[in-house]
Amino acid sequence: QVHLKESGGTSVQAGGSLRLTCTASGDFDRSYCMVWLRQRPGDEREGVATVDAVGTTSYRDSVKGRFTASRDNAKNTLDLQMTSLQPEDTAIYYCAALLITWGDHLHGKRCVYSENFGMAYRGNGTLVTVSS
Repeated sequence: QVHLKESGGTSVQAGGSLRLTCTASGDFDRSYCMVWLRQRPGDEREGVATVDAVGTTSYRDSVKGRFTASRDNAKNTLDLQMTSLQPEDTAIYYCAALLITWGDHLHGKRCVYSENFGMAYRGNGTLVTVSS
């Protein structure tokens, strides 16, 4: 079992910055694909950014150039630095972790934001509210 806990969500003005942190514990190890998901009001949950075991990142187009995801494998943490925040970034942000085995990889599974993370371990989320 992997346990994930997010922190850092708060209310900010448009144009502001915020840093979210996720701390992993339990049976977590560095081989997990780590993910930031978000669920905006009235929308489905969506992938925002991923960081794989060697630090390769992927971002959805709407956050490219504004958000930066990073992980510290020594501390089992995942960060999301968000800048130039806009009201449409208002959402509950979730940290998730998914182990993608070699077999999964052969079947096309990848550590990218557009992957299906329905089977991933997920935290309870942290709310980010951006006001105009």
